[in-house]
Amino acid sequence: MKTPKEIIRCAIYIRVSTEEQHLNGLSLPAQKKALTEYANNAGYVIVDYYADEGISARKSMKHRKDLQRLLEDVKRNKIDMILVTKLDRWFRNIADYNITEEILQAHNCHWKTIFENYDSSTANGQMVINIMLSVNQAECDRTSERIRAVFDYKRSIGEVTSGMCAGYGYRVENNRLVKDENTAAIADDIFRQYFTCYSKRRTIAYIKEKYPEAAPTEYQISYMLRSETYAGLHGENENYCEPYITKEQFRKMQEISKSKTYLYHSEPYLFGSMILCPSCKKKLHGYLRKQKLKNGEISEYKRYRCTQKFAYTHSSPNISETVIEDYLLQNIFIELQKELCKLDSAGTEKKQTASANKLNAELDRLNLLFQKGRISEAYYDEQYDLLKTKLDELKENSKTITRESYLPIINALDDGWPDIYKKLDAEHKKSFWKSLIKEIYVSEETHKVCGFKFLL
Repeated sequence: MKTPKEIIRCAIYIRVSTEEQHLNGLSLPAQKKALTEYANNAGYVIVDYYADEGISARKSMKHRKDLQRLLEDVKRNKIDMILVTKLDRWFRNIADYNITEEILQAHNCHWKTIFENYDSSTANGQMVINIMLSVNQAECDRTSERIRAVFDYKRSIGEVTSGMCAGYGYRVENNRLVKDENTAAIADDIFRQYFTCYSKRRTIAYIKEKYPEAAPTEYQISYMLRSETYAGLHGENENYCEPYITKEQFRKMQEISKSKTYLYHSEPYLFGSMILCPSCKKKLHGYLRKQKLKNGEISEYKRYRCTQKFAYTHSSPNISETVIEDYLLQNIFIELQKELCKLDSAGTEKKQTASANKLNAELDRLNLLFQKGRISEAYYDEQYDLLKTKLDELKENSKTITRESYLPIINALDDGWPDIYKKLDAEHKKSFWKSLIKEIYVSEETHKVCGFKFLL
């Protein structure tokens, strides 16, 4: 009969991540049964069960909620012993293991594997554990690389990878994305509206008003308006699935969405996210300037300035919207003719080339660090978006420019277009300029509009 001082308070920790582990007899129920029997036979008092299901042992500790709960109970001195089935159920990440071990030692808590013989109480035992964790970590890295290669191959032939959800407007059939007949009409309407107003915010408002009950969520619409899937693309695979929009429309959508503009007026700013600051190269933002007239009325002017204009030594233009509009109306057709003449006189295609090998290598390294659990998901997303933007820019700069590239602009500037433009409201004027122009340039010396770049 054990005295109270001899009673060992035991915590049972179980974890499973994949179907393969389930097939190998390492499911949660199997682990729980084996550990419970061991604890009962040893005379331990089971304090609680802690289970992390569907979580890899290589994932950061913060993703293993029950492990966090277990460590909190250790800190409260409620546990003397932790039982796990095998070392790889406990940890495969050396850094997290060492952090956990410090907590256990500070509170006189030990751990034990029932299917393997590890002793964490001696220096030699700790050395063996670290060696085995290194072996497990390397094996896990090789497995991750193999899984990644398999997934890359599946995506390259148009197959949906395990766990991937079909976006709004699609469904999965025979491991491939196909258009969902129940939502395809609304999906088409979403893109049709966007390419009418070139505004995500206004597209979302339009869809929610038109389909109050059946409308997708704001998140789903935002995802649709930035995802390459809806152009039938996935990485290098240009025929991944049946598209809703053309590749050219997707490219234009990316260009327009690169900068986010917040509107401060009931009417839209015609050139939001289009004008480059000559000092810092950031986009100018619109603001409303009010002026009291002699007759007492208040006049409002829409102008553009850089958000960094108040920084020391920063010289920034402050330009009226009407000035920019007048410049474009006077010069856009002239500039188009100049561009076409350059192409015709050259007799060859205008082509710019750039190497993306370095950026692709950086992207591979980033993916590897994330797979190893060495960077956070937030940091991964931030750096991934940055690298993808740079790759897109390289791809844009390396594409071939031909006379056919200018056809949408030529068609928009056909005979009589100035008269038609004058009849447009502000929203449609904004759409007109965003469909033709990528960037507007301002002179650093004079702070006057000095040029622009067509959206090709």
